[in-house]
Amino acid sequence: MRRWLRNAWGKPRFLLLFTLAYFAWSIVPILVAVRFSFNEGRSRSTAQGWSTRWYWDDPDLSVRADPDLFGALTQSLTLAAIAVVVTVPLGVALAVGLTRWRGRLATASRFGSMVPLVTPEIVMGVALLLVFVHVFEFVPLGTEAQAIGHVTFSLAFVLIIVRGRLLSIGPEYEEAARDLGASPLQSLRLALFPLLVPAIVASAIIVFAISMDDFVVSNYLSSGAATDTVPVKIYSTGRTAPTPALNALASLTLGVTILIALVLFVVWRLVRRRRGAEEPTAEAFAA
Repeated sequence: MRRWLRNAWGKPRFLLLFTLAYFAWSIVPILVAVRFSFNEGRSRSTAQGWSTRWYWDDPDLSVRADPDLFGALTQSLTLAAIAVVVTVPLGVALAVGLTRWRGRLATASRFGSMVPLVTPEIVMGVALLLVFVHVFEFVPLGTEAQAIGHVTFSLAFVLIIVRGRLLSIGPEYEEAARDLGASPLQSLRLALFPLLVPAIVASAIIVFAISMDDFVVSNYLSSGAATDTVPVKIYSTGRTAPTPALNALASLTLGVTILIALVLFVVWRLVRRRRGAEEPTAEAFAA
């Protein structure tokens, strides 16, 4: 058995088995939860046919009809959109600045920017709550505080992704653009930023997914049921006697996250293909 798994003269079979086991462990429970969101009956553990009752058909208990469930989905999408729009530009600017900065203070700043990445989320949530309650009292708990909290803990993810891309690119492209007469701003806009598009798209996807999935910060900074997000609503409702509408809410969250990721990926591929088609070829230069 060990010799068959090792397969010294071919691809190691244990890698395939390990990958399949990982997918089964992580994806099968999600598929089971999605399956019961289409249950015709109220059971969340026994299959009772197929129906879209818990999505929109039921006039009282579906996600569309229940204002609490639909409001939680709307709140999560709102916070995720704000986080992407605010965090990605800030993270790109911060990554460029920290990468170009030199000196002892720059090293300390780069180290400090990674602190939110290793800070336990519950510590981050409590700290932000204390800040908004005792220091920045003009920021009310609710959507405003939650949006600032999501931007705060998401910024480190954008920074590390974009900065990794910057370090792999190096300064050569900007230097070449400057040698050809471009200003510093033009070298950033025309030479550097197009190369950062994959990192920017990946950052936007990560920020959106993390914001949709966040529980601790959203829970601490919530002002009540009106500003509860999907994870908070699932946690609070799951302790009672939930219906498959809770599975439908989680499935909608998963579907929206995957859809946004696919849309951003397709847009990036189209932009990349268009840029490749617009680039001048060697024959054009010769002509």
